[in-house]
Amino acid sequence: MLEIVTLPVLTDNYIYIVHDPVSKETVLIDPALSEPVLNVLNENGWRLNYILNTHHHSDHVGGNLQIKHQTGCKIIGAKADWERIPGIDCGVDEGDTLKLGSHTIEVMTTPGHTRAHLVYYFPEDYLLFCGDTLFVMGCGRLFEGTPEQMWHSLQKIKSLPKATKIYCTHEYTQNNGRFALSVEPGNQRLQQRMSEVNHLRINNQPTVPSTIAEECATNPFLREDSPEIRRNLNLITNDPIQLFASLRRLKDNF
Repeated sequence: MLEIVTLPVLTDNYIYIVHDPVSKETVLIDPALSEPVLNVLNENGWRLNYILNTHHHSDHVGGNLQIKHQTGCKIIGAKADWERIPGIDCGVDEGDTLKLGSHTIEVMTTPGHTRAHLVYYFPEDYLLFCGDTLFVMGCGRLFEGTPEQMWHSLQKIKSLPKATKIYCTHEYTQNNGRFALSVEPGNQRLQQRMSEVNHLRINNQPTVPSTIAEECATNPFLREDSPEIRRNLNLITNDPIQLFASLRRLKDNF
């Protein structure tokens, strides 16, 4: 079993450290800062092999150079974003695979939040590190991509096995859930889940990981077939991309 350390940093970011106790190899996903990562590595005696960046935003790559300097690790990011990933050593694209010991890591391109966003999927372990593409009960803003791109990216994630655990990089869940309830208030699973989320946050606990199954049941951006959402948005079109675009505009102003 892989060991996963979740580090809350800044206002609402998460950094993930994934360690394979068999091979002793370790990867790091989206280090906003260096110090808390280096502390965990030193406390556990772990050697860092790779940093995996999902995209170029500073709260995902801010620790790259200092961590690389201290550990000698290699930095992996989108080939199409080479010039915007600090310290990058290896550019990857859709269909490329990496290894953490005997564990496979599949690279998937998910443009929308940025033009070259990646997610990293561990198929044998049912783990997905999805950066800012998919959040618990939400999705990323469209800074560089189009609604069509983001919708297709989310569909790619939605097609993964339902048991897949979702590790996103921001604690936006309470706000996302309030928005979800505003467009689908009759969703009983969503109501129940918000109660669970509020309990976690009162106790300063993270709401990640989620699962694909949970997101399909409660995340409005994955629920294009919901009649209630369509009614509340007054949409008569059957075009799921138009539905997504309408939802994203509403969320931007929520």
